[in-house]
Amino acid sequence: MTNLVERVLNDITLAIQKDSLVLPTLPEVALRVREAANNPDIDISSLAKIIATDAALTARIIKVVNSPLLRSSTEITDLNMAVSRLGLRYTSNLALGLAMEQMFQATNEIIDKQLRNVWARSTEIAGISHALCRHFTRLQPDQAALAGLIHQIGVLPILTYAEEQEPRLLENAKVLQQIIDRLHPMIGRRILQAWDFPLSLVKVPLEYLNFNRNTPEVDYVDIVQVATLQSYSGTNHPFAQVDWSSVKAFHKLGLDVEEKLEDDEELSLAMEAAMQMLQA
Repeated sequence: MTNLVERVLNDITLAIQKDSLVLPTLPEVALRVREAANNPDIDISSLAKIIATDAALTARIIKVVNSPLLRSSTEITDLNMAVSRLGLRYTSNLALGLAMEQMFQATNEIIDKQLRNVWARSTEIAGISHALCRHFTRLQPDQAALAGLIHQIGVLPILTYAEEQEPRLLENAKVLQQIIDRLHPMIGRRILQAWDFPLSLVKVPLEYLNFNRNTPEVDYVDIVQVATLQSYSGTNHPFAQVDWSSVKAFHKLGLDVEEKLEDDEELSLAMEAAMQMLQA
């Protein structure tokens, strides 16, 4: 099995170096949302029309605007009103991220389960990132949520490779996870580069697991890093054993590493509300 792991790692790494690894493409509605967001003349009605072409996405946006975290005194049922309430940038980032959910599905039962697990973890980390960003930084919470949603995007081509070229990997979850852990960060960066995402997000998949990372200013990598460690806190996962006091991201966010984040009642409620907001 060791030989299989090394061969797969070499095959995929070589494909990355040769730019021959097949990368996923954004869903059509996500492409249209991003194009609209880059148009300085876009208005609320035009963006709403694009989102309205996807019934599931429309429902998700309306759910978000009525969530405990963002809702106003009256319930919003109209998409135009939802976009107006959230704002163009916030809506665009959220729609772009949530539209990716359809990419985390497959006809193969094993791969479908793996993808859904990745998406579930991503939405949890995105929710925590949203709350952390609002409470402790001057960065954009919608951008932080998007960073959380895309931080494991590099898993997609690995599972496609496993299904099409090395089905034996699907029979050994431990080995498959080992390969994912090794390769998804660099593949994630490649995907986001290919999608022309901003550098502030492109570096998230590659750097969020570097717990020795130290940069002058807090950024979205820091937020996703802290959110990831919080997500695994209290579990048997190796990330639960990381010493928070040694991770500079906690200090940059002004967090007290001696206290659990959930002990802060206001923050805990905000994290829970944000996670529920992003779930289907």
